[in-house]
Amino acid sequence: MKIGDLPDYIFLSMPTALPAQDFLTASGIILDVRSPAEYAQGHIPGAYSFPLFNNDERAQVGTCYKQVGREEAIELGLELVGPKLAYFVRTAKSLTSDRHLRVHCWRGGMRSGSLAWLLETAGFSVTTLGGGYKAFRRHVRELLAVPKPILSLGGMTGTGKTAILTALAELGEQVLDLEAIAHHRGSSYGNLGLPPQPSTEHFENRVALAWAALDPSRPIWVEAESKRIGTCRIPDELFQPMMRATVLQVERSRTERIRNLLEDYGDANREELIVATERLRKRLGGLRVQQAIAAIRRGDLAMAIDIVLDYYDQTYTYDLQKNRTVPIHTVNINGLSPHQSAKLLMEKASILHRVIPFPAITQAGPSAVR
Repeated sequence: MKIGDLPDYIFLSMPTALPAQDFLTASGIILDVRSPAEYAQGHIPGAYSFPLFNNDERAQVGTCYKQVGREEAIELGLELVGPKLAYFVRTAKSLTSDRHLRVHCWRGGMRSGSLAWLLETAGFSVTTLGGGYKAFRRHVRELLAVPKPILSLGGMTGTGKTAILTALAELGEQVLDLEAIAHHRGSSYGNLGLPPQPSTEHFENRVALAWAALDPSRPIWVEAESKRIGTCRIPDELFQPMMRATVLQVERSRTERIRNLLEDYGDANREELIVATERLRKRLGGLRVQQAIAAIRRGDLAMAIDIVLDYYDQTYTYDLQKNRTVPIHTVNINGLSPHQSAKLLMEKASILHRVIPFPAITQAGPSAVR
């Protein structure tokens, strides 16, 4: 056979492999060719699940590799993938109109390389992720470790911190809403009415990309949190600076706090509220839990909230006493709307910034619990 008789795809250039930072800013949608289980554990935010093998197939190939050998595993993989080739091309066409794609697997090896070759052959412009998702996870750690000035928004349960963060963002401030990313409000009741929580791994991925998008020359408002938000754990690279950040602690009357919590949980399923209250039995005490549950059953949510607040207030106060050597700046927002509260906090932060530059501010501050 002469060179001129060879099919054109033989001469197509191989896809370009980029480091994680460049891969994330390249053009084209991202196709994650790992198995559905790998994707569910954590993935690049915005990536499409585009598995070369389903979960069972991946297990088969892995078992073959370990028990028989590499060549046999490759052959088995080809047998499993072969009937899907046309499907892969059709699906990729349905996902993008500009023919630009980014593809990755776990290590940047055969799975992404094989699919990238196929899609290049089909006329797509394909970029792969050098080192695969594993390299992206290393990049996540690097992004989270970049120091930026933090202002911590503290306050007891029911003071409306989430609404204030939203108002701060609407007023042009930089905000990192960890509870929104975690799909949890940070208390025993925090998952009610919200989507399922991501894995800690995927939570870290989303936080890292959000953190990377924030301007390091301006302060970033973050709610004072415990290490865990529901089942999600705040990465140490961010949690330690949060603990050292200056806290602006908002205060409201107990009546307003109960009203705020009624707005948050008033429409929640009663049985789910009871289950969440039962989780406090060890810390709140059996009698108080029984009283709170009885109040929920008779529809007196204000009474139930009042009882439960005793536990959350004691916990929050204990945490502040534990870190009593650290400066905390109290801001009374009683009677103020979220936007009014946000403006007051911005004024307070501006005054603090003039007295103590942000690099110094980020060196001291307490942790907080919800």
